[in-house]
Amino acid sequence: MSDPVSALNHVSYVGIARVEETGLQGMITLRGDLSSASLGKAIKAATGQDVPDVRRVAVDGDSGACWMSPDELLLLVPYAEVEAKLAALNEALKGEHALAVNVSDARAVFKVSDGPAREVMAKLAPVDLSPGAFEPGEIRRTRLAQVAGAIWMEEDGAFRVICFRSTADYVFKLLSVAAQPGSEVGVF
Repeated sequence: MSDPVSALNHVSYVGIARVEETGLQGMITLRGDLSSASLGKAIKAATGQDVPDVRRVAVDGDSGACWMSPDELLLLVPYAEVEAKLAALNEALKGEHALAVNVSDARAVFKVSDGPAREVMAKLAPVDLSPGAFEPGEIRRTRLAQVAGAIWMEEDGAFRVICFRSTADYVFKLLSVAAQPGSEVGVF
């Protein structure tokens, strides 16, 4: 059996901001009634986090929960633990109207940090990323130029970007062009 590799094998670029693929990340899409006590308990057991509020993330390291829609969360877990976490979730949610699916190898994750990361992201996503409108812990499902993605802001001002693995190269190139030297806009 081959060793798993991330979509772009930790590629990085440094311009006005640093763009890097973060590598393998365990991800589970969970659909169900987010107000359910048993679902909340299962999420806490899998990630150590409570169900996040609307358009919020609760992430600590490589574990967490991201709000994706009124009945969907993206759970983040260590890549090596995803199958065990998925089995535990399915066991805990027996009898509950819920669906949990491992999407780890269908996604790519990037980090945009250092320098004007907010500005780099604002060039690509039709989201109001101005201070006060988009703050650490917030998440949006959006477009990155012409492809689907999700972005959230971390406490240190860095952004995490998730896209489909099939568009990882395109997204990396978009982020790199948006971060190229001399492309500063100075809006924020």
